Amino acid sequence: MTGGRHRAMRTIVTHTMRIAVSLSFAASPVGAQTPSSIAPTAAAIRLSQLGFLPAAPKVAVVVGAGASTFAVVGAERSDTVLRGVLTPSKSWALSGEENVRRADFSRLTRPGRYRLVVPGVGASAAFEIGPRPLRALAVATLKGFYYQRTAIPLEPTYAGRWARGAGHPDTAVLVHPSAASPSRPAGTRISSPLGWYDAGDYNKYVVNSGISTYSLLLLAEQYPQYASALRTNIPESGNALPDVLDEALFNVRWMRTMQDPADGGVYHKLTNAAFDQFIEPRAATAPRYVVQKSTAATLDFAAVMAQASRVVRGYPRQLPGLADSLASAALAAWRWARQHPDSLYDQSRLNAATAPQIQTGTYGDRRVGDEFRWAAAELFLTTKQDSFLVAAPPVVSDSVDVPSWGSVGTLALVSLAEHRRELSIATASEIVELLIGLARSLRLVADTTAYGIAMGRRADFTWGSNAVAANQGLVLVQAYRLTRDTSYLRAAHANLDYLVGRNPTGYSFVTGVGTKTPMFPHHRPSASDTIPEPVPGLLVGGPNPSAPQQDHCTGYPSSLPALSYLDAQCSYASNEIAINWNAPIAYLSAAIDAEYGARPRRAP
Repeated sequence: MTGGRHRAMRTIVTHTMRIAVSLSFAASPVGAQTPSSIAPTAAAIRLSQLGFLPAAPKVAVVVGAGASTFAVVGAERSDTVLRGVLTPSKSWALSGEENVRRADFSRLTRPGRYRLVVPGVGASAAFEIGPRPLRALAVATLKGFYYQRTAIPLEPTYAGRWARGAGHPDTAVLVHPSAASPSRPAGTRISSPLGWYDAGDYNKYVVNSGISTYSLLLLAEQYPQYASALRTNIPESGNALPDVLDEALFNVRWMRTMQDPADGGVYHKLTNAAFDQFIEPRAATAPRYVVQKSTAATLDFAAVMAQASRVVRGYPRQLPGLADSLASAALAAWRWARQHPDSLYDQSRLNAATAPQIQTGTYGDRRVGDEFRWAAAELFLTTKQDSFLVAAPPVVSDSVDVPSWGSVGTLALVSLAEHRRELSIATASEIVELLIGLARSLRLVADTTAYGIAMGRRADFTWGSNAVAANQGLVLVQAYRLTRDTSYLRAAHANLDYLVGRNPTGYSFVTGVGTKTPMFPHHRPSASDTIPEPVPGLLVGGPNPSAPQQDHCTGYPSSLPALSYLDAQCSYASNEIAINWNAPIAYLSAAIDAEYGARPRRAP
């Protein structure tokens, strides 16, 4: 993939793939891939494979219905409990489907197990209405970060069948020539342990850690009571901190080691020279390097350290002195970035000038104005110094879009809107209106598309399209928090339903969550263990119409944007996992559970 705003296309290594032999996803022996066994096929009725909260919206998509009515029946006794009318038929060009209707059965709030029945189409899989579905998803997707931890063993008490030995201690990392400085010449060994593996590979990238850690800290900041009650069975569970904060701090502590104490600059990434083979973490022992200090990494670091300082200040006894040290690190990073505003990461140029050559993910970003705005906003909120917003005003013409690792300007608006009482009335109003305007445009798409989701443009179906859906949901939640207009929350919920089954592929895109989930993600720990099922709780990238050209994996069922997904290990362009994809679905599922499940609420 090309372009500074997109994730760099990963180098694929030769490896025999595990394949599925049937839609039951029984594990097969290692062998050649057969496209017919992994092509997504969906039943005519698509709905959340997790079930529904009693007070939340409940919507299914029905394709090919000749009738205009539906019924909800008990799953065991088949007694009719609700009747309704399908929406008028629509087509959806992104999936090539002509007769798409929706069944809204939100009026049904009684807990139980049910099926949706449509004359001439049949019955859906059984689904549950009850208090647990979204809590289970929030726990699973947050626990996914634990499974990505480096430097520590994953013990059976916490990891279950996916227990493994410690990988990549990163206590003797080499300073690459591109990162050399007078106090740390090339070849210097530094210690940089902890943190998360970034994606399906074993490297750690500050830029992608930035938005990922932010999303977890945002959950802790916006939903403190919910976060305090959320237990994910990690080694820190039971201490005085919310598990989501413990998990975020595991990565924050690594990020701090990536800052050069001599000048405040932050290394762009910690990486092998090339991607590892599909071997277990403890067997991957190639030399590791910290590579070039970059403006983008340093500003992302400054933003997260400032935000983390603000969050941990609420735990002075448990984390004495940490808030102040994080704020100091953020300020040092800000000063370095102001002095080096054009230290952009260009891997081709780096490789032409230094050795060894680095072939791993680039996270290159040619424009860093959004990073300056984000860092300035977080530092303003943490220090109360107006000078940061003078140096990088948060509102510019291109500051509002759905967040991604390469476009973080909207994160500044989210944080400032959350703390809008600390702004002037005029500035606060402008920021709130910008966020609501973005959410309004997303809601309009959701109101008009056949599937009732905000994923309505071909451009939404890109590398990591599932993260686009989750981050759209995050934006919609912000609009709900600002306005209390439940139509925004309903649209956010629809996107979450899309990710866990209400989509044309029929998949719940989170490993181990749902009835039809990815079995063969592009994920080295899953590929190298002896467990038939992949590591659970990981959101795969999702449909990507450019994927066949990007990863050259054969067997894609369709070139249509919403169907161009392949559950195969070779499909890193549609089936890799990544922390910046898990973070927004963890936030979204927890936020919606907190809003709809915290107290009785009439479904909109």
